[in-house]
Amino acid sequence: MTGVAGAVVPALAGAGLGAIIGSFLGAIVMRWPRGESVMKGRSYCDACGRTLGVVDLIPLFGALIQRGRCRRCGARIDPAHMLMEAGCALIGGVALGTLPLLAGLLVAMGGWLLLTLAIFDARHFWLPDLLTLPLAVIGLTIGDWILPAPFWDRATGAALGYGLLFALAWGYRRFRGRDGLGLGDAKLLGAIGAWMGWQALPLVLLLASSAGLLWVLIQALRGRAVERGTRVPLGTFLCCAVPAAMVAGHLLGS
Repeated sequence: MTGVAGAVVPALAGAGLGAIIGSFLGAIVMRWPRGESVMKGRSYCDACGRTLGVVDLIPLFGALIQRGRCRRCGARIDPAHMLMEAGCALIGGVALGTLPLLAGLLVAMGGWLLLTLAIFDARHFWLPDLLTLPLAVIGLTIGDWILPAPFWDRATGAALGYGLLFALAWGYRRFRGRDGLGLGDAKLLGAIGAWMGWQALPLVLLLASSAGLLWVLIQALRGRAVERGTRVPLGTFLCCAVPAAMVAGHLLGS
């Protein structure tokens, strides 16, 4: 029972911390693309501008109490808020419930950044440097004491991840005369390599590209136009491929 309690308490603490962090990151996802400050001003309804009260701001429960709608105007609360809070709570709970404190906090931090980047790319086809570059820096610095991959494997992964997609983006623009791959994707793959090492990059790319192709197929089956110029949020699929690659690597290594 002691062992179970010893895992449950950190998991609950991680979930609570994640929900709070997710609330803040959700505000970033909503406000940043509109050019609004996240640090200034109180939270408000995106539809009518009503300032949110204390109960409204309780992560997860605030939206549930309001049944997903603003109490004043009845507008639907953007699901990105709930997704960020629930996703960050799950990441924090799993990380702190299964890993030692410092390692759990580091992994949770990386997961929170990846989730935010995934939502940004899915909604806006944008991978902000202010999120991607710190992810790489954390992997190459603090990660040296906690992450299993040796430093040089992670440094090589950062260089290869960025260099590979940069070369693809440059080559596509050179021969097609237009952009086909954003440099944000290259920076993101470099950041992933800075955490996981170069050995994980082929699997991450395979999973991400397979998910991207599946997404395109689903769009076509739903009757939506899929053309050569159709934009695919590769960054979102790269972020989602990371936990899948970690699980696969753990299973193959055990």
